[in-house]
Amino acid sequence: MPYKLSATLAAHTSDVRALSSPSNELVLSASRDSTAISWQKSPTEPTFTPASVLRAGSRYINSVAYIPPSSDAPKGYAVTGGQDTVINIFSLASPKDEPDFSLIGHTENVCALDVTPGGAIVSGSWDKTAKVWEGFQLKYDLKGHQQSVWAVLAIDEEQFITGSADKTIRLWKQHKTLHTYTGHKDAVRGLALLPDLGFASCSNDSEIRVWTLGGDLIYTLSGHTSFVYSLSVLPDGDIVSCGEDRTVRVWRDGECSQVIVHPAISVWAVSTMPNSDIVSGCSDGIVRIFSTSEERWAKESDIKEYEDKVASQALPTQQIGDVKKSDLPGLEALTAPGKKSGEVKMIRNGALVEAHQWDSNAGTWQKIGDVVDAVGQGRKQLFQGKEYDYVFDVDIQDGVPPLKLPYNVTDNPFSAAQNFLESNDLPLTYIDEVVKFIEKNTAGVNIGTAGEEYVDPYTGASRYRSSTNSSNPAPASTYMDPYTGASRYSGASQSEPAVQTTPSSQASYMDPFTGASRYSGPTKPTPAPTANIVPVSTSIPFKQANVSAMQGKLHQFDEALRHEISTSALAMYPDEIGAIDEAFAYLYNATSTPPRQPSQPLTASHVEAIIQILDRWPSSQRFPIVDLSRLLTGFCIEAFERPDLKGRFLEALFKASDWSSSWTPPLPKPRETNILLLFRTLANIFQDGLRIGDGAWIRQIFEALGQVPYASLNKTQRVALATILFNASCVNLKSPFESNIRDQHLALIFRVLESESADSEAVYRALVGLGNLVVAAKEHDRPLSGSQSGETSQCTHALPTSFPEERIRNITREISALL
Repeated sequence: MPYKLSATLAAHTSDVRALSSPSNELVLSASRDSTAISWQKSPTEPTFTPASVLRAGSRYINSVAYIPPSSDAPKGYAVTGGQDTVINIFSLASPKDEPDFSLIGHTENVCALDVTPGGAIVSGSWDKTAKVWEGFQLKYDLKGHQQSVWAVLAIDEEQFITGSADKTIRLWKQHKTLHTYTGHKDAVRGLALLPDLGFASCSNDSEIRVWTLGGDLIYTLSGHTSFVYSLSVLPDGDIVSCGEDRTVRVWRDGECSQVIVHPAISVWAVSTMPNSDIVSGCSDGIVRIFSTSEERWAKESDIKEYEDKVASQALPTQQIGDVKKSDLPGLEALTAPGKKSGEVKMIRNGALVEAHQWDSNAGTWQKIGDVVDAVGQGRKQLFQGKEYDYVFDVDIQDGVPPLKLPYNVTDNPFSAAQNFLESNDLPLTYIDEVVKFIEKNTAGVNIGTAGEEYVDPYTGASRYRSSTNSSNPAPASTYMDPYTGASRYSGASQSEPAVQTTPSSQASYMDPFTGASRYSGPTKPTPAPTANIVPVSTSIPFKQANVSAMQGKLHQFDEALRHEISTSALAMYPDEIGAIDEAFAYLYNATSTPPRQPSQPLTASHVEAIIQILDRWPSSQRFPIVDLSRLLTGFCIEAFERPDLKGRFLEALFKASDWSSSWTPPLPKPRETNILLLFRTLANIFQDGLRIGDGAWIRQIFEALGQVPYASLNKTQRVALATILFNASCVNLKSPFESNIRDQHLALIFRVLESESADSEAVYRALVGLGNLVVAAKEHDRPLSGSQSGETSQCTHALPTSFPEERIRNITREISALL
């Protein structure tokens, strides 16, 4: 009988990265949602329900294993490992919030776990080591791999096998290497023991290899079209594999006997049960069980729903092969049987091209998707003389024509995003957002291919792997900047002083930078407003945040510093850790929906901790603490009220951004990121209700900003700089600056307006800031000097020519009328 869907286990909210199914009634799953779940089979129904949810922290859980029952744990233990570098052990008989045991020793992500027959734990980590733990104490440290240890396998209490990103496999006797197996052309991702034969390995090179323990290669299994992530072995000796080509494959006698296609981009993990059922875990956050036993099959309606989901997926032509549409047979071709399981046939069905796969067990063709952009379908688009499957319009800022993002379904989304950002002089801090945008708008065609050079350190994949359900992407507001933890900044948000553009009716098309809905071509500007634009008294904050990701990254960097002899003195001190965690607890409440009242306010001591860390940490690892500063100034400005503290905080921020270093472009990427976060922090400081005091700290900011060569800043930094000047003008409306500070402020605005030649958003924000200053000068009877009025007039006459946009004409006309 063929494998068919038996059960669907849905409770995780992110990718399921690891599985263990030690019995027919128990499944353990680990997920990027920071939980592991123990699923128990119902005694009366063929369904599984969560018996307990295990959570030891807020970081990804990437590995899971099971220790059989003992006198102190009658239901056994669940073992989990992940980004927090700790191995946690939970008793399944009485699961608690806190683990029963925690094993500390690894310094980076624990990505692989296995258990010996006697209950010892074997772990593998990105720290290039594997470790053996007996009695919950470290027994052996397995050192020798040159890169991350992605896979571990326990043979017995003294022999272990490890697979690594260095493309090698090692057999260990206690802590010594007995043999090194070479042959894979890419990272080794999974291992499985084959009794009386040896073991099997799988790799990012898309192959499965079967070896003897002595080192002989018995045979190779080829069939997967992308990375192979995980292996398991059925009771009868058949091998089960899964991978990035969204399939689970069953191998018998060296041949693929069945291919189970999944409605997800990645099948991360596979496990087998004693009754020969197969368990899979996917990027859509779902655990599925498949069975050959008809009495365990799901209801016919559930199976049909699953098959319909699979059939609705879009497949790129490079996965199937280019065939002219006119040469394809019609539906009648499906009456002829296939030659072997997994064989794919393309057929014409009206105007569509469909891909069908032969299932030799069922003796039928199964539709596995619609082929997109097959040659002859006429959907190619030209861009700069080349043909592409897609050419997206991407709005970077309001009021200017969109940028073009060309993309082929054969492209690596990460590479396409990187090329787009570099060719448009945009910071690489946006790369994850652009990748998500591509994956959303190509609706499932991004099925990975082997042979890519880029490797994501989190997933081992050749492209960014979203932590959300790929087929149901998160709404625009949840897209996170990987450096800042912030949602992309919208050039047309409600709080900013910009003329709104009218979104297209294609609401499902989401721009990764602005969140705007666009189909193609620039939107028409709205008619000129009749109401006055200035004064605008509401500042533009940069408050978007992914607090848990920021906290995780900061602690990850701290651990890396702590475990390196040369940098251990730079790690956070216990009191600093306490202060930083209190700051994050405050932000969790402040950024929740709806916001909750923090249990205790933040004080100068929390700011002092940030200053100390900014002063010590290396440039490449400062960005989480600079970003934390951004949020604290946005949500808790009262913690910075002490005048001397504010000055020292600003001094530490500028120093952390290497402000006094050379500005000759290109700037190093860490410095570029830190400068952007610095600007956003300064923008947040200028907010409603701000106490100016003697204004020394404002002079300090303006003096420093006057030192930067404007040409050395990228587009995003220029917009952030213009936002600082605009926000300061909002404060000046209610609490006028001293004359010398206003002179500094005006000089910076004139510098932006006279230097900017391409970015209209930076110009517009600076112009509205200038308008606010002119209004304040009239209201408070403190007129501009003759030279300042002359320079203002010169700018308002010249800019509409350089930036022929309605909003620029409106604001310059209004400022001219105020002079």
